[in-house]
Parts: sequence; structure tokens; C-alpha cells
Amino acid sequence: MELRQLEYFVAVAEERNFTRAAERSHVSQSGVSAQIRQLERDLGAELFDRSGRAATLTAAGEAALGCARAALAATAALRQAVGEVTGLIRGQLTVGMVTGCTVTPLFDALAGFRGAHPGVDVSLLEGNSDQLVSEVRAGTVDLALVGSAAPAPEGLGALTIVEERLVAAVQPGHTLAERPRTTLRDLCRHPIVCMPPGTGLRTVFDLACQARDLHPRIALQASAPDAIADLASRGLGVAVLSMSMAAAYGDRLIALPVNGLESPALLTFVWRAPASPAVRELLAHARRAFAVPDPDGPANGVPAPTRQTPT
Repeated sequence: MELRQLEYFVAVAEERNFTRAAERSHVSQSGVSAQIRQLERDLGAELFDRSGRAATLTAAGEAALGCARAALAATAALRQAVGEVTGLIRGQLTVGMVTGCTVTPLFDALAGFRGAHPGVDVSLLEGNSDQLVSEVRAGTVDLALVGSAAPAPEGLGALTIVEERLVAAVQPGHTLAERPRTTLRDLCRHPIVCMPPGTGLRTVFDLACQARDLHPRIALQASAPDAIADLASRGLGVAVLSMSMAAAYGDRLIALPVNGLESPALLTFVWRAPASPAVRELLAHARRAFAVPDPDGPANGVPAPTRQTPT
């Protein structure tokens, strides 16, 4: 019995499909099938019912799954314990990034981490903020950069690297463009173009409206700031963006401060505590890349949460 056989077994059990399990494991389907057949021979029992379209666990497979997961977890813990003593970090690190993120210091941090720890297989995936927080809680994502309205989701470690107010962005000639600023109530009298629910910017906007019993008409939604700006510049609604996002479209949109929309949107790294050695190391690279000061020094090997106002 080999660890890779257990890894393939768990992958097929979770994916319920040999092809998807092979893609997840970065091997051929025939390789996965052959290794699981060998595992079944070693155990003296079939682990999967292959008669249907999905690969379903047999009674023996159900009994084996928990033990296989425990064996793989114990192996990972063993490697981590030795790595902490020797200073060697290996394994896998899954990093989440809010959809539409173009924050280049994150990519700098990933590059620096990868160069310092070539033994770690780093994967990067996108999602909306709520989805990524859920995946961090579930342990399927190790560290995620999310937009939020609060500094730290309950029960998770957090490092806020950007905080800034939201603004209304309108095309020249729009009635709101005649004023130096607007109010949230006046803003809500116009069609709104903004990010979808589950994103940090949308959460900040929705909470501000709810606090004042306002019911904006969300005319259009898009996950990418470029799309929101393009829609607003064509007069299809008032864009709700962060200050730095709106500044990038100053050639075609006018940004207005909004009274009643003072609570900042935050860009925050979140992780399950206690942080693994790989997460701690990537956070250290992120702190340097984002130039986030650490006046008190690290606490228990994890950078202390702080805030930074973007320039």
C-alpha cells in the first residue's frame, strides 16, 4: 500500500469520477484506475461500485475512506513537524483571490514565496469574497485575499492590507457631476452599477443602505471594475467603486465622495488559525510586498493584523 494510492482513492471518492480525480491529481486516468485496482487487491475488497455513471463507494470503501484521510493527514502533519524543526517548507498551498483582483503586490508576494520555497506547490484560484471565506473555513483554501466590510471574519486570522472609502463615479454631464459630492440618499435615486453580492464592496454598500432604510435599484452588476466603469461611462448607471478603482478611470468618469458611505471597504488576507508554516511565510512575503508595517513584531509567528490606507 502506497500513499499515492490513498491520495487517488480519496480523490475519486470526493470527485465521484475517475476522470476528474485524475485531473485533480495531475496524472492519467489509467494511472489512477491502475493504482486503485492495486489498492483493492491489497485490501481484498472492491472500494468503488463502477456500474453507474458515477463512482460510488462500496461498504468497504465507506469504511476505508476515513482511515485513508487520517493517514494522509498524519503524513502531512509529520512533514510539517519536521519542516518546522529544519526550516524546510514543503507541500501544497492553495491561495484564493477575490475575482477581478489586479493587486500586483499579491503577485510579487507569490513570486517571492515561490523563489524562497520551491518545494511548495502553489495554486491560485478566484472567487467572490463570501465563497473564499467559506473555503478557508472548510480548509480547501489555505489563505485568501478577500474584500470585506469587517477587519476579521469570526474565527479566522486576518491581515488587512488596504482600506478605503467607496465613491460614486459618473460620466461627465450626469446630473450628479454638477456637485462636488453627493449623499447616499441622492445616489440611490439613480440606477446603480456595482459588484454582485458576496463581494466586499457590495457588502459595504448594502450595509450602508440598510442602515438608512434605502432601497437602491441595482441596474447592472459586474465582477470586474473595468466592466463597471465601461457601463457607467455609457450612462447606464452610477458606478459604486473604491477610490483607487475610480481614480483609474479618471479620463472618463468623475468620482464623487458620498455622505453616508463613510465605512471603508477592506482588502484582507484571511486564514485558519493557527497558521501553517507555509501560510506564515507567505504572509511575511505579503507584508513586505504591500509595505505593511509590523510595529509590534510577529505574534506566534503570524504577522499582527494592521491597516494601511492606499495611496
